[in-house]
Amino acid sequence: MGVFTQDSSKTEALLKTVRESDVKFIELWCTDVLGQLKSIAISPNELEGALTDGMGFDGSSIEGFARIDESDMVMVPDPDTFRILPWNDDEFGKVARMICDIKTPEGEDYKGDPRHALKVVLKKAADMGYTFCVGPELEYFYFGNNRSVDPIDLGGYFDLTPLDKTNALRRQSVQNLEKMGIVVEFSHHENAPSQQEIDMRYCEALKMADQVMTFKYIIKKVALDNDVYASFMPKPILKQNGSGMHCHQSLFKGNVNAFFDANMEYSLSEIARQYTAGILKYAPEFTAITNQWVNSYKRLVPGYEAPVYLSWARRNRSDLVRIPQYRLGREKATRIELRSPDPACNPYLAFAVLLAAGLKGIEEKLTLPAPIEDNVFEMTQEERDARGIGTLPGTLAEALALTEKSELVREALGDHIFHAFIENKKREWNEYRTQITEFEINRYLPIL
Repeated sequence: MGVFTQDSSKTEALLKTVRESDVKFIELWCTDVLGQLKSIAISPNELEGALTDGMGFDGSSIEGFARIDESDMVMVPDPDTFRILPWNDDEFGKVARMICDIKTPEGEDYKGDPRHALKVVLKKAADMGYTFCVGPELEYFYFGNNRSVDPIDLGGYFDLTPLDKTNALRRQSVQNLEKMGIVVEFSHHENAPSQQEIDMRYCEALKMADQVMTFKYIIKKVALDNDVYASFMPKPILKQNGSGMHCHQSLFKGNVNAFFDANMEYSLSEIARQYTAGILKYAPEFTAITNQWVNSYKRLVPGYEAPVYLSWARRNRSDLVRIPQYRLGREKATRIELRSPDPACNPYLAFAVLLAAGLKGIEEKLTLPAPIEDNVFEMTQEERDARGIGTLPGTLAEALALTEKSELVREALGDHIFHAFIENKKREWNEYRTQITEFEINRYLPIL
């Protein structure tokens, strides 16, 4: 018997599928602290051993994993994540992927694994009787290459342009996502030139985090196969909307939506209100996780449909949290939408801190303030102050200062990831703040 216990019937069924499907390689995927996908490939002959004994690798070479003096780590494939990639390599045959949990050589869960961090918070929710469901809306851009931001179309929101290359790219991407078992609700052109959006149907958060990583891989692969480049950079084009990852969230108790109460205003239960109050209270502390790059804060500015202010409403898209009204009064559709995260974050860590903040709101029985249906962007600072409307941090440095003091984020991520993440982001900020930009040359060189 191997170190890692697996369901023998599930293992046999998986090995049979690999044989009958004539899979030639299995890619084992994991995610580093920054949300970058990592992989090793094995042959089908090695799969049974990988399931029972794991596959060893050097953890010190992956950002946020082990130190060099404790570098031996083990990837253990999750059998439920086996999927055949939706394209054949003419030379090498079919390739499948499996998402892995990271373990120590002793078989213990590795505290530096983002997937493990999410599992810990999900376990806390489960102990409270809840299942956490997420439905993210991922926006992204197509460019001609990865060295310029020249758009390949001039479309706008919901535009239908039959001769537009990006329309075909979206359709091809959706087909490939569905072949991977990922249910897509809809896709469309977004506001900015070359900007797209594809929305996945909501599901349990761990499965969704796995799907987000797969989504980004599929989008980029389809783009490259068509000689273009797909980017999830939050704000690539000056004076255009950036790309968000609006996160629709709800808690279920069994098949019952705990956010729904037909007798409450907006059909929002007391649990939903406390959860939302937790999101609003702790948003400044977790923003460095949901918006983790220097560039993320070029998107979080007024005027481009990105939220800046700590408020909520039903229809108002200038608020941080919105209560979608598409199917008002329907239990399954009752949810909240957090509009600040961007698609370049690590979904495992992002979902972990969102859930932790919402659960803390429930534990603390926080009171949800009144909704702000007015356009917050058009208010004066005095008006916002009078109504108690705070703001998100304006730079990565400001966000890190708040996160570093956050007990909630540290508990949600665990000490290992928390400190590794903060250290990495401080390096990024220091590298950024010492750069001499084109703006400075153009503005200051002629006059100083």
